[in-house]
Amino acid sequence: MGKNSFQFKQFTINQDRCAMKVGTDGTLLGAWANAPVGPCRILDIGTGTGLIALMMAQRYPESQVVGIDIDGDAALQAQENVDASPFSNRVKIMNVDATKIEDKEGFDAIVCNPPYFVDSLICPQDQRTLARHTVSMTYEQLMQTAYKFLKNDGMFSIVIPTENNDAIESSAALAGFIISRICMIKTTPNKLPKRQLMEFRKKRINDFELREEVLEMIHNQRSVWYHELTKEFYIK
Repeated sequence: MGKNSFQFKQFTINQDRCAMKVGTDGTLLGAWANAPVGPCRILDIGTGTGLIALMMAQRYPESQVVGIDIDGDAALQAQENVDASPFSNRVKIMNVDATKIEDKEGFDAIVCNPPYFVDSLICPQDQRTLARHTVSMTYEQLMQTAYKFLKNDGMFSIVIPTENNDAIESSAALAGFIISRICMIKTTPNKLPKRQLMEFRKKRINDFELREEVLEMIHNQRSVWYHELTKEFYIK
């Protein structure tokens, strides 16, 4: 998925000016994250190419989506991807630091594919540093920001490497979040989960969900679960 553009069924993602390209993590989150059915507001923190914002707009046709990114080049390319999509009237892109956005309405759902390298060697390229390392926003800041802008009955969804689970859970608890869903993702049946999808809420719900799923049963053959999850997006 490292090429300069990626074609989905209803939109195209150009990514030559974005540090983080279209990948499995973003596609998983965009297809898995929940939002209320009907008119709602969705925030995509660190929108990058605009992929997740566009996926949420496609899945929730009555939604208004805001995608924000601190990287000016990424925000510009995301805006171009949105403008060329069928959802341009419902998706707004902003070049802004998530900790500094101003919004009085609140959001019904928030999604984020956050920086995933914690306390690791910093990448020399500024764009990739912002996109991949927790230097511009720590997990604590992410959770506090999401909690601030999420409505009381809203949901906040992320995708992270399993090795970062403890850091995420402690930051979420400090912010006041409660975990409502977790989906552990294996690449193949015989491997340990390397990534996980997580949903947080401000209020405890009765039906906590914990699942484990597999992406590929054999090499280059998507599992039934992964196929069903992404069939409205992937062309093949």
